[in-house]
Amino acid sequence: DPDMPFVPSVPEDQFILVEEGDPTIIPCRTSDPDAQVTLVNSLDKAVYAFYDSKQGFIGNFPAGSYTCKTTVKGVEFKSDEFLIYILRATSQLPVEIEALKTVYKTGETIVVTCVVFDNEVVNLQWNYPGKVKEKGLIKLDDIKVPSQKLVYTLTIPEASVKDTGDYECTARHATKEVKENKKVVITVHDKGFVHLEPQFSPLEAINLHEVKNFVVDVQ
Repeated sequence: DPDMPFVPSVPEDQFILVEEGDPTIIPCRTSDPDAQVTLVNSLDKAVYAFYDSKQGFIGNFPAGSYTCKTTVKGVEFKSDEFLIYILRATSQLPVEIEALKTVYKTGETIVVTCVVFDNEVVNLQWNYPGKVKEKGLIKLDDIKVPSQKLVYTLTIPEASVKDTGDYECTARHATKEVKENKKVVITVHDKGFVHLEPQFSPLEAINLHEVKNFVVDVQ
């Protein structure tokens, strides 16, 4: 079609997510298989890469905006703009779980954090005693500086004794068959308690001017 040399693209094709180091396709396809197509970046500079009219430009491209150009009968046509996003995704999946404390009283707020390092392409699931009732609130912080880490925070407000148990996070790599899980055990008591164990008798005698120590073990 000389009036539409580039096959129209759907919006999903215009946003291209690529794992760091992987090749990708910028899918500007032409209706004329013999069309001469040029790829340019956001600075309108030509980018050299292999072109297949049925797929588009194939190669390793930096993150940024790209457009394809072709000329039909002296008229220049431009394709839609394609945006490439580079995602960091190592083959390993380092995960750490952390709880500020592991013993709570009824009514307190439980906070457990699961951190995934050096990966942006991760699916994470929580398993915990109150999951069936969807009691937990989950927040995600995507931190880029000074290094990449995804911080998933699980919060259980108004904890009860039923919230005692295993708190486990399972991270799965979105594109590779890699998973990692971590677990911490949380205990919730109905109320606080103190156990005292004095190291002396109910009645003690002491001489004048004598110094005596009274020791109590407290738990």
